[in-house]
Amino acid sequence: MKDGAIGVFDSGIGGLTVMKELLRLLPGESFVYFGDTARVPYGNKSAETVLKFSREAIYFLMQKGVKLVVVACNTASAEALPALEKEMTIPVVGVIEPGIRAAVTATKKARVGVIGTLGTIRSGAYQNGIKQLAPDVEVFARACPLFVPLAEEGWVDGEVAGLVATRYLSEYRQEGIDTLVLGCTHYPLLHGVIGRVMGNDVTLVDSAVETAKRVAEVLSEKQLHREEEEGNFSVYLSDISPTFKQVGERFLGREIPVIHLRNG
Repeated sequence: MKDGAIGVFDSGIGGLTVMKELLRLLPGESFVYFGDTARVPYGNKSAETVLKFSREAIYFLMQKGVKLVVVACNTASAEALPALEKEMTIPVVGVIEPGIRAAVTATKKARVGVIGTLGTIRSGAYQNGIKQLAPDVEVFARACPLFVPLAEEGWVDGEVAGLVATRYLSEYRQEGIDTLVLGCTHYPLLHGVIGRVMGNDVTLVDSAVETAKRVAEVLSEKQLHREEEEGNFSVYLSDISPTFKQVGERFLGREIPVIHLRNG
């Protein structure tokens, strides 16, 4: 199992924000990334559908011989992870718990905002998790569904992104939050425009860094670290997206290898 790759899946391009940190922290590991671009976004679908899609993604990655799966999708982590952890024979790591820990550590005023897809916010995963870890923290949650298609199209800056971000986030300035959780892995692609709307006094929490650290911990706990200097990185999509390679390479700061189309 040590020689197996780490599987990473998301509904689309957003999981590359996690992929970037995994590649940086674990350069000796190999990775298989699956983006379910044919069915993006997951955030406006029922919990039952999200679980079905997540199972299919993990089974596909397991066919590639992966030793661990990272659910690099907040909606899937919120609505499917508990069931997946019970069902799967390999470790499964989500993105919500690491983000919760980072937010509680970051806030100084005990006022935290959370933005995410409709599914993630509806699940209450961040709100409940933050309250369980730090009962004194006030949490203000809001769904920002248009951020996902903006990221998928590569419209991560400029007038349109600015107008959408202002419409969604201006109210947060009145709530007095000092920390904002980017509760969707697509959202860090809009980090610049979100940061400009929120201002320098608000810390933006991207769970990708903390998730990569958690993956490293699990590899050590399970003695699954790969003893190599450099691993491989392959990408599969359920539908070939004309913008995936261009936007993904710009964000990763490196070339994405040949993109494969998943069959079936």
